[in-house]
Amino acid sequence: MKHLTSIRELDLNSALSLLDNSQQLSQINEREVKKLPFLRGKTVVNLFFENSTRTRISFEVAAKRLSADVINVSADSSSVSKGESLKDTAQTLEAIGADAIVIRHPLSGAPRLLADQGWISASVINAGDGSHEHPTQALLDALTIRQGFGLTDLTGLKVLIVGDIRHSRVARSNILLLNLLGATVTVAGPKTLIPEAIEEMGTRSLNSFEDALSEKPDVVMMLRVQKERMEGEVFGSPAEYSRAWSLEGQRLAMVSKDALIMHPGPMNRGFEISSQAADDPRSQVLKQVANGVAVRMAVLYRCLSGESL
Repeated sequence: MKHLTSIRELDLNSALSLLDNSQQLSQINEREVKKLPFLRGKTVVNLFFENSTRTRISFEVAAKRLSADVINVSADSSSVSKGESLKDTAQTLEAIGADAIVIRHPLSGAPRLLADQGWISASVINAGDGSHEHPTQALLDALTIRQGFGLTDLTGLKVLIVGDIRHSRVARSNILLLNLLGATVTVAGPKTLIPEAIEEMGTRSLNSFEDALSEKPDVVMMLRVQKERMEGEVFGSPAEYSRAWSLEGQRLAMVSKDALIMHPGPMNRGFEISSQAADDPRSQVLKQVANGVAVRMAVLYRCLSGESL
C-alpha cells in the first residue's frame, strides 16, 4: 500500500490487517518509552489547507513516535497563499525531501489527484478532503468499536450515525468501512442533511432520532453540523436543530446501557451533544483521539514500508 486516499482502496483483509497493526501500536503507546525506529530517516509533511487540531497533531505525534522527521505546512503561511498550485507545492515538498505527504484539502478528490497524476513519487495520505472522505478517522472509529466490544470484525453490530450526513466526510468513510467489516449502518438527520441516494452506499436513513434510537443501536455516533460547507438555511434555527437532534435528556436515556457513544470532534456541547452525553461513561470520545495516533502510525508505516508489522 503506497497511498491511502479512500476507504474504497481497502479490502476486508487489508482493513483488518491495518486494524490489527493499530491495536499492536496502541499497546506500545501505553508504554513509558513510546519511540520506535521503524521510519528513521523518513520525512513526513503535513500539508493542511484547512484548520485542524486533532488530525494534524495526531499525524505529527504518530510520525515522531516512528522516528520520522515531521514538517507542518499550513496553506495560509505557505506559497499557496501567493497562488502556487497544488502540483507545484507538492513537487517543492518532495524536492525538499518529503517521503509522505499527509494532505487535508477543501476540494473533494484533491488527495486522489495528487496520488494519481504522477507529479510526485511520495506517498499520499488523505487527512480529509472536502465532503468526500476521511479514511483514518473511520479506521480509528472502527478500532474503538472493536476494542469496546472485544471483536475482530464488526459482524452483527448496529451503528447509528446522526446529524449532518450530507457534508460529513467522516460519515462517508465510516459507512464504507463499517459495511466492509460487517456492521449494519443507519443514518439519521433532517431530510435536508441526508444526501440523495444514500442507500446506494449500503445504509438506510431515518428522519427521526427517536425512531432510530428505538432500534437499540450498539453504537451512536454523533456528527458536528458543518455550517462552513452550507449555502443558505438548511435546517431552521440552531435551537430547532438542537431540540430535534441533540443527544440529551430523554434521547440519552434511550441509548442502551452497553452501547458506545462516539463523536469525531470537535464537539459543540449543548448543540449536537450535551455535556452529560459527552462525559457519560459510555462516551468513547477521548478513546477515539488516543486511537487516532495508533491508526496513523499503522497507516504511515504501511505506506512508507509497504509491509504489515
